Amino acid sequence: MGHSVALNFADGKTFFISVQEDELLLNAAIRQGINLPLDCREGVCGTCQGQCETGSYEQEYVDEDALSERDLAERKMLACQTRVKSNAAFYFDHSSEMCHAGETLKIASKVTKLELVSETTAILHVDASAHAKQLEFLPGQYARLQIPETEDWRSYSFANRPNPDNQLQFLIRLLPDGVMSNYLRERCHVGQTIMMEAPLGSFYLREVQRPLVFIAGGTGLSAFLGMLDNIAEQADAPAIQLYYGVNQATDLCEQSRLLAYAERMPNFNYQPIVTQASETWTGKTGYIHQHLSREQLVEQAFDMYLCGPPPMIEAVKSWLDEQALSNYRLYSEKFLQSNSARIALEA
Repeated sequence: MGHSVALNFADGKTFFISVQEDELLLNAAIRQGINLPLDCREGVCGTCQGQCETGSYEQEYVDEDALSERDLAERKMLACQTRVKSNAAFYFDHSSEMCHAGETLKIASKVTKLELVSETTAILHVDASAHAKQLEFLPGQYARLQIPETEDWRSYSFANRPNPDNQLQFLIRLLPDGVMSNYLRERCHVGQTIMMEAPLGSFYLREVQRPLVFIAGGTGLSAFLGMLDNIAEQADAPAIQLYYGVNQATDLCEQSRLLAYAERMPNFNYQPIVTQASETWTGKTGYIHQHLSREQLVEQAFDMYLCGPPPMIEAVKSWLDEQALSNYRLYSEKFLQSNSARIALEA
């Protein structure tokens, strides 16, 4: 029985391959047209080095000059010596163009539903079942969508996990005069074709080994919905703290879905925070970083994921620096104003 393996590259492209039982990862990649850099094939030169982000694997011979003990502890690996033992994801710190890996998938999808949540937020549902196979992506990754009747593309995180029917969802921020925003408000209708390119992005859920802190600003929640879909299927879900900040209470999305996660995962805690709260809002107000607790975070090591507008991400990072915390890993993705690009960072 084989395993599904994601190969993610520094240019944000991801390619899924099938790795047969006991097949070396390098051989499986080459067999499927992804020519990972190589030289010795004997675990000595380190040319085919990558890092395992999720999943289990074993390595045969690895020379100490190729990977140090620290490298091995950080799950760095050599593709020429790696045999995967489960579905997995590996990251390679170079462009996919070096591997002649080709282009990501372009799929014709159909609009099935549009929800105008508020003046600034929409949820777009599309059917990508025209793609014969299940569309594979890592929870947290995004797709580029082409606005119908234009040459413009915009990028949005998947708001659900991969599924056999390829029914997909995206949370979209509505700008006053954006190309996608105007299309959704004025011309979008059920049955319309939207071209989609996927999967893309280096912001995705890594191996879950310790408590998680998710911080979402506005439609940055989209990436976390996919992650939560995935984690909720696990037998022993970790402790998860989700902070979700919006400008107005009317911008809050998928509230029933978030409450359902709490019912399925006893260690899931959700905190909505509204910046411009009305008199009827009874929850937390202000900015997310104002509600973080050093006392809670200092107790044990954790992984923090940030997704949303740059000011929110910079405010949280500044808060972390001020608290002098060192027991965490940080992954973040900034949404740019046009939604046409993403910046994924790891610290």
